[in-house]
Amino acid sequence: MKAAYFDGVKMIFEKNYPEPKSGEALVRIRLAGICGTDLEILQGYMKYHGILGHEFVGTVEKSDNPELIGKRVVGEINVGCGKCDFCEKGLQRHCPDRTVLGILNRDGAFAEFLSLPEKNLHVIPDSISDEQAVFVEPLAAAFEIKEQISLDPNWSVAVVGDGRLAQI
Repeated sequence: MKAAYFDGVKMIFEKNYPEPKSGEALVRIRLAGICGTDLEILQGYMKYHGILGHEFVGTVEKSDNPELIGKRVVGEINVGCGKCDFCEKGLQRHCPDRTVLGILNRDGAFAEFLSLPEKNLHVIPDSISDEQAVFVEPLAAAFEIKEQISLDPNWSVAVVGDGRLAQI
């Protein structure tokens, strides 16, 4: 398959087709976004080697769940171990052994296909375009701030930054 594989120094554009593990789905990528994290990885951040890309919309081609086949989906990027206290509480993004799509030990979306657990996939309604759906992951990351800090409705706040998330 065609893929933008980063070996730590340069990009390689061919890689083997991912074979999904049990409970995972094979997703054909329709559209993938490039974000600051992807650019930082190319400069050495996380010392990642693999296929970049974690903002995507795709179509499920293979799954143990027949209801997912042919559906347009986006995905949660953190894949927990499923066994630790964090995972048991539904906090896979805090799992010390997690993989992160296109960032940490899991090939990402700059490819024809990717593989993710079925539970990480969210079906996108037809009323949302691919160009809109690709923003689900960065929007989810931005809105997570409300889970990290306590905000009083009477406070005035400012978002500082010139990146895409600050502008959204």
